[in-house]
Amino acid sequence: MKENKMKNGKLNGKVAVVTGASKGIGAGIAKELAAEGASVVVNYASAKQDADRVVDEISKRGGKAIAIRGNVAKKAEVERLFTEAEKALGKIDTLVNNAGVYEFVPLEEVTEQQFHRLFDTNVLGMLLVTQEALKHFNPDGGSVINIGSLAGTLTPPTAVVYNATKGAVDAITRTLAKELGPRKIRVNSINPGMVITEGTNAGGYTEGDLRKTFEAQTPLGRIGEPDDIAPAAVFFASADSAWITGETLVIAGGLR
Repeated sequence: MKENKMKNGKLNGKVAVVTGASKGIGAGIAKELAAEGASVVVNYASAKQDADRVVDEISKRGGKAIAIRGNVAKKAEVERLFTEAEKALGKIDTLVNNAGVYEFVPLEEVTEQQFHRLFDTNVLGMLLVTQEALKHFNPDGGSVINIGSLAGTLTPPTAVVYNATKGAVDAITRTLAKELGPRKIRVNSINPGMVITEGTNAGGYTEGDLRKTFEAQTPLGRIGEPDDIAPAAVFFASADSAWITGETLVIAGGLR
């Protein structure tokens, strides 16, 4: 992460909530927003130690962040998350809907439980969080940044439920851009390709044949890192994208 640029940061004085920010892409985005001067809420569901580590890293570089627990799929926890966030940091300007879960299994192994687990976090969670955030945005409006996935359009096999959730994210982004535009709230989506994170490492996705297949098909010849994704979140959170809403930015090294 870059050193804190608070003196002339693009997000000075802004408050950002990043869901699922204890690890991976969410942690990378939280650090980058803080480096540009935003005060950041690092939301986590269970990994308190990891969230505290992200807050600590931001603080050591002169940034401001707090960790707040909350399961995005549970309305009461979402309400508490935003109440605590506003109490600590004030009205919010930016929401990053990053919390997500994934699982790759063939169609024969899809279960009701798996379907609901993925849709509850990736789709319902995003809706509950955005719905609650509306009550806590600045009167001047702000920016919602949804983290989708190349999976929604690339539609790799054995990921039918995950792909469906990410297709839903694309539709939600376009719909809410139209619905919330009159309130001066912009809604855009960042759709990454395969990125090296704790989660993809643990699942074994970033080694072996799957990674080689993705790299062979990617014009820029490599899979991504959180640092490849985070600058786009700064762009969508800042005035640089003041007349952009309803857009989906695919960051995948050219893979389509």
